Amino acid sequence: MSEIRSPDLRRLRDDWEARRNGRDLPARADFDVLDLKYMLGRLALFEVAYYPLRFRCRLHGTSIARRVGYEMTGKTLDEIPSPLLRVKMRDHFQRAIETRMPIVEIRERETYENGVVDCEVLVLPLSGSGKSVDMLMVGVIFP
Repeated sequence: MSEIRSPDLRRLRDDWEARRNGRDLPARADFDVLDLKYMLGRLALFEVAYYPLRFRCRLHGTSIARRVGYEMTGKTLDEIPSPLLRVKMRDHFQRAIETRMPIVEIRERETYENGVVDCEVLVLPLSGSGKSVDMLMVGVIFP
């Protein structure tokens, strides 16, 4: 995994680690929104469905939506306006599912159909059953 630059994303990863409690993965239920207020508006939650693999956005932080120019809550990853960004995000999400570990990406001056993106993105896998990844918590920091 690349080095996490943002102090808030390092804290989010540390919170994820602390909530594992000896398990491979924490569950969404292990997180209280009040404990994550330092990431307010900069978090997204995606449900993971299998066969075929799909991602549905349950929460799209207001700061993220404002910055990218569209709201994703209730929509699937396939509804992201930029085909290039869809591919990038699907790959990032799949790596987090396959490794069952936090995966960070630094996106510097990446050009997509709707503009240039600079951000740091941390994807954290979650599991309610303790077996398969059923949700992804995504923290996004823009400079």
